[in-house]
Amino acid sequence: SGPCRPTPSPCFRLFLAPFFSQEDAPTMSYGPTLPSVGGISTFNIAHGFVESLVRGMRNSFLKDSDYHHLTQCDTLDDCKMNLGETDLGLALQNMAAISPPLVQRAAIGKLSEEFLYLRSQSVEPLSTFLDFIQHEYMIDNIMLLLKGTLSGRDINDLISLAHPLGLFKESTMRSIPTFESSPKGYADLYQCVLVDTPVGLYFSKFLAESAQALGSAGEVRNVLEEVEIEIIKASLQKFWLEDFYAFCEKLGGDTAEIMCEILRTRADTHAINVTLNSFGTALNEPSIRASDRRRLYPSIGHLYPHGTALLATVGDADQLGAVVSQFSQYAPAWQVHTSGEGKSIDDAFYERDVAALELAFEGQCHFAPFYSYVKLKEQEIRNLVWITECVLQGQKGSVNEFVPIFSQHAPWRVKAQGRR
Repeated sequence: SGPCRPTPSPCFRLFLAPFFSQEDAPTMSYGPTLPSVGGISTFNIAHGFVESLVRGMRNSFLKDSDYHHLTQCDTLDDCKMNLGETDLGLALQNMAAISPPLVQRAAIGKLSEEFLYLRSQSVEPLSTFLDFIQHEYMIDNIMLLLKGTLSGRDINDLISLAHPLGLFKESTMRSIPTFESSPKGYADLYQCVLVDTPVGLYFSKFLAESAQALGSAGEVRNVLEEVEIEIIKASLQKFWLEDFYAFCEKLGGDTAEIMCEILRTRADTHAINVTLNSFGTALNEPSIRASDRRRLYPSIGHLYPHGTALLATVGDADQLGAVVSQFSQYAPAWQVHTSGEGKSIDDAFYERDVAALELAFEGQCHFAPFYSYVKLKEQEIRNLVWITECVLQGQKGSVNEFVPIFSQHAPWRVKAQGRR
């Protein structure tokens, strides 16, 4: 018999019990046979050091006491003084004064340095797993460059706005604005940007799906018009989710069980947001809903295929609510969205995601903590931006409307522990 695997945390199973479906997942494959992640007796041989690093990094998250001190600040200088006692202190110490954008940039820079160090210490298949995490940011950066190029923005400004985890060859990035506004120029743009990047396959799939046959560069230009940027981004994210899901499924073990569940929920969130954001746009036209909009829905998730088929028919928020409310996983989020308490469906999704990502740190010998660490740090950065913005604008009444990380007072944890 092979090496035994640790059983996933009972807390993780309890929290996600409604999400685990016994229905067969779509058949997907990812390339050749991958190296084994390993079980409890072999995982540490290849991945133990890197896993210990990311689990140690868990201690860098702001604690409840840190958030309490920040929410009591009257000025940004007070915020800087309090942050000086946290893991972010070194990144801010050389700043004469802070602002929400500067805090955000410093926090993202620190996260990027930590992630790239983890990547440098990893071996297969963990290295490819970490590459998939970076691919999402590459998509964001390329879409930023494409949109900026079409609007005539300076390339240096665009590069300064790019996420550090999504950077690719600078020569490629700087070459985008040099293309002529002509059929030949856009043909060259396709060859350079869409092919020579790690996420080029997703662009190729999108263009093949949208244009069907790129017989002329003019068709590429039509697809890349600025009005299509958000549709392109949604399509690329769909392809990335499906590809990442197939890779995690191929890895097997606890990595597949936990990561595939996280990605299924992420895919459903993507489908719901695409539908919600389409209202008032051409994508909500009756003749387009079942074609163009439906193509933006991932072919994975708890909503697929029945729920996504229903989403393709809805035309307003009430109809969307009727569909979402049929699924116990997402009905509470929609109730928050329509409660009139000032929270959006994104706020509800953030709270739910934080709980699932925290629980992904439970158990051992799987890759989910690496993904969870990055996404939880993203939420912490959103928290810092929100708090500093509230302090700057004197909105002390709203300063506590954030989602803390690993908080003992989180509603889901209080409920799980039977406390009031």
